[in-house]
Amino acid sequence: MPEFDAIIIGTGQAGPSLAHRLANAGMKTAIIERKLFGGTCVNTGCTPTKTLVASAYAAHMARRAAEFGVDLTGPVTVDMKRVKARKDSVVRPSNTGVERSLRKQANCTVYTGHGRFRSPGEVEVGGEVLRAGKIFINTGGRASTPPIEGLSDVPYLTNVSMMDVDFLPEHLVIVGGSYIGLEFGQMYRRFGAKVTIVEMAPRLIPREDEDISAAIAGILTKEGIDLRLNATCIRLSRHEKGVAVGVDCAEGPPEIIGTHLLMAVGRRPNTDDLGLDKAGVMTDDRGFIQVDDTLATNVAGIWALGDCNGKGAFTHTSYDDFEIVAENLLDGAHRKVSDRITAYALYTDPPLGRCGQTDAEIRKSGRKALTGRMAMEDVSRAFEKSETEGFMKIAVDAESRQILGAAILGLNGDEVVHCILDTMYAKAPYEMLSARAVHIHPTVSELIPSLLQGMKPL
Repeated sequence: MPEFDAIIIGTGQAGPSLAHRLANAGMKTAIIERKLFGGTCVNTGCTPTKTLVASAYAAHMARRAAEFGVDLTGPVTVDMKRVKARKDSVVRPSNTGVERSLRKQANCTVYTGHGRFRSPGEVEVGGEVLRAGKIFINTGGRASTPPIEGLSDVPYLTNVSMMDVDFLPEHLVIVGGSYIGLEFGQMYRRFGAKVTIVEMAPRLIPREDEDISAAIAGILTKEGIDLRLNATCIRLSRHEKGVAVGVDCAEGPPEIIGTHLLMAVGRRPNTDDLGLDKAGVMTDDRGFIQVDDTLATNVAGIWALGDCNGKGAFTHTSYDDFEIVAENLLDGAHRKVSDRITAYALYTDPPLGRCGQTDAEIRKSGRKALTGRMAMEDVSRAFEKSETEGFMKIAVDAESRQILGAAILGLNGDEVVHCILDTMYAKAPYEMLSARAVHIHPTVSELIPSLLQGMKPL
C-alpha cells in the first residue's frame, strides 16, 4: 500500500498548483486524474469558450466592416470546422502542458483513474490503495440536468458536448438564460444560427440587478436572438426537424421548434461517486462538500478546493483556494475564504465585469449607500470604437466611503473592473480614485474618477 504525505484528487485549477507546491516543499505527493488534465477551465470552460467567443467576435466585426470604412467583398461566412480546429489548437497545449508538468515534477506521482475513498486516510485508484495523512479534493463540477418533462426522450447538448460541435445548427434552442446560455447564445447567433433562449425566471441572469438584466436582454435582442422569459413550464419532445420545446410564457407562441437543444441550467459538483461516506466527509443537500473558512472539511486531514466546495465555482476562486490552503499549511499564514471579494465576468460582447455586492444586496443590508452611473456612450474610447452598448455603475458606503460593489457592462468591462476591485482590497476610500488617481486617456478606466464624482443616494 503506497504511502504518501499528500493525495490530491483531481487536476483542475487548484490541484496541479498544489501538487507542485507540496512536492517542492518536500512532501511526497500523489495526484489522481480520471479523465482530462486541467479540469473544466482548460478543456470545456474558460479556454475553449473564450476562444469560440473570439471567433464569433471576428465574424461580427467583419459584418460591421462598412461602418468603419472597410469594404469586404461578398458575404461574411463562417467555417465551423475551422473554428473548432482553432479552438482545439488553443486547448491542446494547455491540457497536455498540465499533464506533462505533473509527470516531470520531482516527488510527485501521477495516477490515472477514478479515485474513491476507502477510509478517511485511504484512496483507491485503479485497484491500488494509496494512504496519506493529508488529502485534498479538487474534483470540480459538471452540467446539471433538471427534471424537465421529456428531457430523457430528446437529444441535447451541454457545455461539454458543445465542444465537439463542428457545424452550424440551423436553430439552436437554449434552455437557461444565465452565464453559460448567454455566452453560447450570442456566439452561435454571430456564427449564423437562429437562436432562441428560454428562461424560467422573469428576466435573464436573475442574480444580477434588474438594470443589468434589461441591458443585456436589449443587446441580445438587437442581434436577433429571441428571448422567451418567464417560461414557468417547459416540456420537450422529438420533432421531425429536431426538438419541440413547449413553454408557458405570457407572450409568444406556446411551442418552439429547434434543430438542436442546449441545456444550460447550472452545474453540480462531482462528489456523488467519491466514496465520501466512507471517509465521513459531509456534503450539503446539493452535493457540495462542506468546508470551513480555511477549506477544511469536517474530517481532520481532508480539504476540498474548487468547484466541488460551492465557494466560488470560478477558475480564479479555485486558484485562490490553492493559495489559501498552501500558505496556511506551509507558510504559517491565516488566510480565509471570507477575505475574498466576489468578482467575476460574463463574456458576452460587451462583457460584464462584476465585483462586490449588487445594488439589491446593498439595499437588503439596510446600509446607507451612494451610487454613480455612466452610460458607455459617454466614454470616448467606446465612442471611438463604435462599441457604446452598456453602462458603468459603482456603489459606496456613505459612512466608511469604501466601495461596496460595481458593475461594468461595456467595452473592456472585464478588465476595467479590476481597478475598482483592487481599491476594495486596499480598503481605501473611493476618493482615492475619484480625486487622486490619474488614468490614461483614451481608455474606459479614465472615466471611473468622473463617475465617482457624481455620487447620489442609492
